[in-house]
Amino acid sequence: MIYSTATVPVNPEGEAPLTRAQAWKGLELKARDARSFLAPGLCTRCEVIEESTTHFVREATIGGNDLREIVTLEHGSRITFFQAAGPREGAIINELYEDENGALQLRFYCYMGLRAKQPNGREEQTEQAQLASEHGYKAPAVDAEADPRTAGRGNALIITGTRATGQPLEEAPYLAGTNDDCVPTHFGFRFR
Repeated sequence: MIYSTATVPVNPEGEAPLTRAQAWKGLELKARDARSFLAPGLCTRCEVIEESTTHFVREATIGGNDLREIVTLEHGSRITFFQAAGPREGAIINELYEDENGALQLRFYCYMGLRAKQPNGREEQTEQAQLASEHGYKAPAVDAEADPRTAGRGNALIITGTRATGQPLEEAPYLAGTNDDCVPTHFGFRFR
């Protein structure tokens, strides 16, 4: 079994604060189409193929693997991606919550296994090590340390409904790729 987790602040110190509703809107967009929220070229296809009142199904190609995920949304707090087809089985969760000081946080975590592989075998241990590394779920925190201008904000843009200017996400030029000051990161966008 593979378990990994990382938490990033939605509103790092010195940045214009985002509301839970704004953060939730960004998470919903990421759930429906992950291409703009992952490293360039990592997700080459992502489309919702079925939708109901309780969930939707998306098919994607991420890292060269074809996936089918059943996605459930607990409005305002959590999105769960159940791995229905692909090399992994299990769940990936993106969760918004307030910490003990009332600061809004985004936690990524997963519980997964590799299909047709020995449980806790070499392949799962390798996957566990990768997810626990600075290239896995901890990438947002590492990116913020490497470039203080991001300080989590660039990575938190996957969950935002606004840019620092307060611009609504639907009107934000960086999603259309028209803003050269904005570059993709592992989990979102950061400003140059």
